[in-house]
Amino acid sequence: MAKVTLDKETFKALASDTRLDILRTLDGKKLGLNDISKATNLNKATLHEHLSKLNQVGLVKKKEREGHKWVYYKLTWKGENLLHPENTKIVVLFTITFVALWTGIIQMIWYVKGTVINVGQNIFYANEAAGDGMKAGTNESAVPAIDSIPENSRLLLDSGDGAVNVLYQNPLFLYIALACFIVFTIVLCVAIWRLWENKTPKL
Repeated sequence: MAKVTLDKETFKALASDTRLDILRTLDGKKLGLNDISKATNLNKATLHEHLSKLNQVGLVKKKEREGHKWVYYKLTWKGENLLHPENTKIVVLFTITFVALWTGIIQMIWYVKGTVINVGQNIFYANEAAGDGMKAGTNESAVPAIDSIPENSRLLLDSGDGAVNVLYQNPLFLYIALACFIVFTIVLCVAIWRLWENKTPKL
């Protein structure tokens, strides 16, 4: 279980079972004074005193809307962490899943997009002296070396000027994308499991 550090004033505020009951009542909710009073069976004067103390130590905050007489109370992040110490870890886990997903998508886009590399000119000409019609010949000095073409490349011919390009798809981008998707799946499962386990208040 994650550790929660409490200062002296917060520790004093939590010495009351009534205040702990109020915190549990507000867990995941935004309630008015009447609703809290019904849930805890406390009169409004006593309840207001406890809520003021909890608000003072930063465990509860009150929300007021201008022009409205209603005041709502809810737990602060500190109060939520007190009931659910794993909250911070869960937020970190979901952040990792988000980063892994977007990194994987970007890497996959880079892989699919590839890099176009110009490897020379491939000039075809008609050999009319051969005597058997139009034959396609190749200027050997203009043909790019096969060794210069990276593996996992697709040949692209430009019919306009006879340029020879290759579309190189770096497999490293694909491997990184797959690794990111695997990390995303694993961490997401762990985060959802920790979130489910953390629903029950620890106090």
